[in-house]
Amino acid sequence: MASVDYKKELDDIIDIVVTELGSDIHLSVGSHPIIRVDGSLIPLTKKPILSKNDVIGFIKVLLNDEQEKKFFIDREVDFSFAAKNGVRFRGNGFFQKGAISIALRHIPNVIKNFKDLSLPPILESFCQRPQGFFLCVGPVGQGKSTTLAAMVELINQTRSEHIVTIEDPIEYMFEPKKSLIDQREVRVDTADFHTGLHSAFRQDVDVIMVGEMRGQETIATAVTAAETGHLVLSTLHTNSAAQTIDRIIDTFPSGQQDQIRVQLSGSLTAIFSQRLIPRISGGLVPAYELLINNAAVSNLIRERRTHEIQTVIETGMEQGMIDMNRTLVELVQNGEITVENAFSYSPNPKGLERLM
Repeated sequence: MASVDYKKELDDIIDIVVTELGSDIHLSVGSHPIIRVDGSLIPLTKKPILSKNDVIGFIKVLLNDEQEKKFFIDREVDFSFAAKNGVRFRGNGFFQKGAISIALRHIPNVIKNFKDLSLPPILESFCQRPQGFFLCVGPVGQGKSTTLAAMVELINQTRSEHIVTIEDPIEYMFEPKKSLIDQREVRVDTADFHTGLHSAFRQDVDVIMVGEMRGQETIATAVTAAETGHLVLSTLHTNSAAQTIDRIIDTFPSGQQDQIRVQLSGSLTAIFSQRLIPRISGGLVPAYELLINNAAVSNLIRERRTHEIQTVIETGMEQGMIDMNRTLVELVQNGEITVENAFSYSPNPKGLERLM
């Protein structure tokens, strides 16, 4: 029986993903290779069902020797992978029921701007801030990294700054334009997010992009960086602006929570929450919420009244705030998304019903 060329097989699957404008590849024992297009999973039924040896074969193509060794000890691994023609993926290998599974997320080579991504132009104003803490939040796979990449690229094009990114793994590759850009990968260039962030203080850095706020130490250092003259951009897996503030504060022991409230109320610039919703005409379109930290919001954070923040967003349109339900209504009115999807993605369906 002829041996399988797993590099060629992987290239074939990648070609399909690129042609179909897919976002993800899943390789699991007992299933056909599966790709995700416009949010839906599609089995590649012309490809054979994968055996244990097949998935091991793919892992050996995707990982270097050191990563492979670590994977079989830790039973999971994050990695980035560059295929032919410069097509890039971030990946995760893991075990389930004793067998290997692989998830690959396609990272487009072209960094799109806000207009291309259907994002609000007001985000540009946060790229011009000399300092502060900006968070892009939402569940996994909702385009947070892509939004931050658009922000970093705008800074790169318009400002002469030293930008350091700390990522796990590196996703979008930036080409320095007006700015100097250093991209550091966790476990390759720095031990972890916290260590990389702490080192940035000694690197004459102006803008820091942290791939994800993981843990108390990273959050504390990021807030301090924002207070001390740096523009810090990052992401968090939360569902709304108010929940994000609570999550950050709850990360700390009760004795430190008042201090972090004060720091956050002063350093936060904005929280942008986004969801990608299937577009009627095909593809995905973002719905979003924007909380801007003004005097009223700052007081609510300090005074433990984060439950009132949603009302501030809903009534703060004149200050540039954006309410998620209002963007959903606009998308329905513009024929972009279905009413059913608007309700299924709404954080407050009763509130949405009143606006419809």
